[in-house]
Amino acid sequence: MINIQGLHKSYKLGKTSFEVLKGIDLTISQGEFVSIMGSSGSGKSTLLNILGILDNYDEGSYTLNGLLIDRNLSPKQAAQLRNRFLGFCFQSFNLLSFKNAADNVALPLYYQKVGRKERLKKAHEYLEKVGLLPWANHMPAELSGGQKQRVAIARALIGQPKVIFADEPTGALDTTTSYEIMSLFREVNQQGITVVIVTHEDDISKMTQRIIRLKDGRIMNT
Repeated sequence: MINIQGLHKSYKLGKTSFEVLKGIDLTISQGEFVSIMGSSGSGKSTLLNILGILDNYDEGSYTLNGLLIDRNLSPKQAAQLRNRFLGFCFQSFNLLSFKNAADNVALPLYYQKVGRKERLKKAHEYLEKVGLLPWANHMPAELSGGQKQRVAIARALIGQPKVIFADEPTGALDTTTSYEIMSLFREVNQQGITVVIVTHEDDISKMTQRIIRLKDGRIMNT
């Protein structure tokens, strides 16, 4: 599903260049449930952004579902690929505060030009999958942190992605709610969807099938 070879990424700060990823090789198979761990500055967020086609890379290659991802994609091309293959969940949930739960879940279908009636029908189906159908008309401010993350997961699922990337999805949640969210990710994974989680929490990473550890821009083990 995911294959990267010799991946390098640097950022410039003034006249100084900082190499963040230093020749990474990594394969994640279809249907895997993996976590990426590393201390601050290890490169894990940069790696996730490249895998999520949110950022480009300098050298190497990245293949997603058999498709070579060009490192010079236009923003429009990148958005089309994300919409086609990927779903995202974030620590801050990234819900639109002025939209109710159903409208937030339906948002990816809006960009796919699905009619409002059909996309709301689908949104209700996916809210039911995550146990939140009774909250379909609630605004984000009326939801708990765990409920917001469930809405975000439903939104990630509605486009039927091949891969879901989750960046610290339990970072803003208490322990009990975090474990409930990880159980939901496990259910998602059991449907055949590849799930990749970035986390700094050992107990969360141990709930995945494989832990990928990054240190100073290099993979220490997979």
